[in-house]
Amino acid sequence: MKIAIIGLGYVGLPLALQFAKSGVEVLGLDIDVAKIDFISQKRSYIKHISSESLGARVEEGTFSASTDLSRVKECGGVIICVPTPLNKNREPDISYILKTGESIASSLRKGTVVVLESTTYPGTTTEALRPVLERGSGLVAGTDFYLAYSPEREDPANPASKLESVPKVVGGYTEACLSRAIALYSKAIRTLVPVSSCEVAEATKLLENIYRAVNIALVNELKVVYDKMGINIWEVIEAAKTKPFGFAPFYPGPGLGGHCIPIDPFYLTWKAREFGVTTRFIELAGEVNTAMPSYVIDKVAEALNSRCKSIRGSRILLVGLAYKPNVDDERESPTYKIMEVLRARGAEIAYYDPHIPVVCPIREHPQFEGMRSVNWDAETLRGFSVVVICTAHDGVDYDLLLQHGQLIVDTRNALTTKKVKVWKA
Repeated sequence: MKIAIIGLGYVGLPLALQFAKSGVEVLGLDIDVAKIDFISQKRSYIKHISSESLGARVEEGTFSASTDLSRVKECGGVIICVPTPLNKNREPDISYILKTGESIASSLRKGTVVVLESTTYPGTTTEALRPVLERGSGLVAGTDFYLAYSPEREDPANPASKLESVPKVVGGYTEACLSRAIALYSKAIRTLVPVSSCEVAEATKLLENIYRAVNIALVNELKVVYDKMGINIWEVIEAAKTKPFGFAPFYPGPGLGGHCIPIDPFYLTWKAREFGVTTRFIELAGEVNTAMPSYVIDKVAEALNSRCKSIRGSRILLVGLAYKPNVDDERESPTYKIMEVLRARGAEIAYYDPHIPVVCPIREHPQFEGMRSVNWDAETLRGFSVVVICTAHDGVDYDLLLQHGQLIVDTRNALTTKKVKVWKA
C-alpha cells in the first residue's frame, strides 16, 4: 500500500516517518511549499526530528512530498493531519478539514481508506467531513470508500514516548471502515485500540486533553492560594507524588500552551451547547488557566517594586518562547501574552530561546514577527531589570543567570534556590 499523509506539521511529519520506517511508501502532502522544499533537500524543519532520520527515508524511497493534493489518487490510504484552531470567538474552526476534503474528494478512488487525525468535536468526521467527501467523489462512505477517525497522541521531545509503541485509538464510520483503518495503522503501530464509532474516538481525545487542562488549572489555583500562605506549591507536589496510588502529579506554570490543551476543551463546550448542556467545570478550568499570564505579570510588578522600580521603563527578558521544554513549537505559548501585556505597560522586552532563534509569522501575535533571541552571556543578563523564566529548557545555563541576573521571576521552578532575588510565580 502507498499512503498519503496530508499536513506535514508536528503530527503529520512524525507519523509519515513512522510509516516510512515500517516499509510503507508514504506521500506527504502540504500546501506549504517551504516544507516540501525542506523534505526534498532531506532537511528537517522540526527540532526534535533529525535530518538524518528524514533523509534516510527519502534516500530509500519510502518518503516523498508534494503540494499536489490530487495525487491522493495514487494512494490506498489517506490520513488527514491539518490544523483545527479556534476562531476569534473561541469557536471551532474546522475549515482546514473541510477544505482538505474538498481538495481530495474528486481524486478518491474506490476502496480508499480516509482517516482524520485532527483534534475536533464529536461528530466532525461523520457529520462534516463525510458529506464533503461523498459529494465531491460520488462515492459512498462505508461502501465505496472507508472513513475513520484516530486521534493523534504526540508528545514532542519526550524520549519515553515512541510513536510506534503508543496505543492508538481507532473508530470507524462502519464496521468495515474500522476493519480497514486497523489494517492500515497496524503496518506502523504496535497496539491499536478499536472503539465503536468515530464519535467515541473523537470524544476520547477531548477527554485526554480536558483531563490535563482541568488538573493543571487545579494546581495553578492552588499555587495562588499556597503562595498567600507562604507555602511552596512545588514542594507540596513533590511530597504528594510519593503516594503510590490515587494521585498523579501536575505542575503549575504561566498559562497553557501548545495546539491541544488550551484549545481542545472549548471544542466540547461549543458542541455541548447544541445539546443544551453547560460545561461549567471545563469553562472554570479555562478561566483559571487563562488568568495565569496576568498572575505572572503581577509577580513581575511585585518583584520590581521590591527594588523601587516599575514595569514601565524596565528592561525585561523572557526565557522560553516554546510552550514546553526542549521543543521549537511556540503555538499558543503563554509567553507571547506576557510579552504583549508587558510591552503595553511600557516595558522594553526581549526573549531568549535556544530553540527559536527568530519569531516566525504567527497569527495571534504578528507584532513579534522577526524578533530575535538575545545572546545568553553575563553582559546581556546584567542589562535586564528582571528575567522571567517561562519555559525551563534543558541546556540553559541557569547558574550564569543566578550569578549575573539582577532579579529573577521563575514560573517553572527551574531554580530551587532560596535566594532573595528569585521570585516564584
